[in-house]
Amino acid sequence: MLWTHASPATHRSTTRRYCPMPARRSNLALLAHLCVSLAAVARGAAATSYSVVDYGAVADGRTDCAGAFLSAWAAACAAEGSASVLVPAGEFLVSRARFSGPCRSGAVTVDIAGTVLAPVPYAGVQLWIVLQNVDGVTINGGTLDGRGQAYWACRRAGGGSSCPVATRSLTIYRSRNVLIHGLTSLNSAGIHVTVQSSTGVAIVDTAVSAPGDSPNTDGIHIKQSSDVTVRNARIGTGDDCISMVEGSSDVWIQGVSCGPGHGISIGSLGDTPEQLAVRNITVRAVTLAGTTNGLRIKTWAKANNGLVDGVAFSDVVMRDVRNPIIVDQNYCPGNVSCPTEGSGIKITNVSFTDVVGTSATPVAVRFDCSPSRPCSGITMRNVRLSYGKQPGAAESLCRNAHGVAYGQVVPPSCLADQEMLCQN
Repeated sequence: MLWTHASPATHRSTTRRYCPMPARRSNLALLAHLCVSLAAVARGAAATSYSVVDYGAVADGRTDCAGAFLSAWAAACAAEGSASVLVPAGEFLVSRARFSGPCRSGAVTVDIAGTVLAPVPYAGVQLWIVLQNVDGVTINGGTLDGRGQAYWACRRAGGGSSCPVATRSLTIYRSRNVLIHGLTSLNSAGIHVTVQSSTGVAIVDTAVSAPGDSPNTDGIHIKQSSDVTVRNARIGTGDDCISMVEGSSDVWIQGVSCGPGHGISIGSLGDTPEQLAVRNITVRAVTLAGTTNGLRIKTWAKANNGLVDGVAFSDVVMRDVRNPIIVDQNYCPGNVSCPTEGSGIKITNVSFTDVVGTSATPVAVRFDCSPSRPCSGITMRNVRLSYGKQPGAAESLCRNAHGVAYGQVVPPSCLADQEMLCQN
């Protein structure tokens, strides 16, 4: 294995021309999307209200209220004008619920003042609460408690296939123009919030919480979806705070604090053939503290073709992150029967700008790219990562990685075919 290593003693700079990054999605598009979505919250105040209590829900935390929730939804969905489903204060047990559309008016708000509880010890289903085929729906406030402790205990005990399925708490599927606002998701057995095959989804002012040792409890998981916004979120989990897999495009992530967890990840990709490209991802103004990884792109070392193109990370603060910046094209969890044919995923036009903080390991920057499809167009600008108390102790390691570095870059860049412009 041939790595390029860079430390203060070994760095040399060259001057070359380099292609600029492609244009990013504009802030105006983001603001327009959020303004339209947040207007739905205001509409909910004047809408016809359908309380789940009126349909038989009991706030005792023991009576299954799934039927009452679905009946209230059906009434709101069939209403001619704007309508809202009201979940008042208290604890409501819901075994499972699929809220399907399209709705007659489209503008339905679900206002949650209480807590919705998953069954214990196990929900026994893959999907707990689902929004499907809806357009213009808002979930406002409230808490979803997945109560996944029994499932995690089974996994930790080595139950393997004898453990029940890992239930995902909230899934947005085949939907448009959905706003999740002010929601708290606790202790999901599996992924907390999934956005799949959807467009125009905004997740704003949310909190996601699960223990750092809870397995596969991703905070927000995005798949085959476009125009997705995540803003002002506090996420702590046992897996990726935010994960974006095949078909994720035009994703804007801003104002997120992550930890504990595995960081903000693109991937894994390339495990199966014919995966859709990941394009135009923006991650800015985020903080990662005590996480396993910081900013990560991960692909399997399989020949399955794919593409990651146009990713911008900026204004990032790291605090004791084990792998602050990492591109891993030999991803293989558990390191058992790992493929070795080389990743077919092309990674290009990825930038890291104003990334600062501390690494919990000596290697603060690692680009382990595919020998068959090397990484290209990597840009590093004003990256300052330290390790320990000794200045210059952090290192960078590169394999099959090509790009450019600007400004102050610590540890020094190890990218091939790079230029270093020392600027004030």
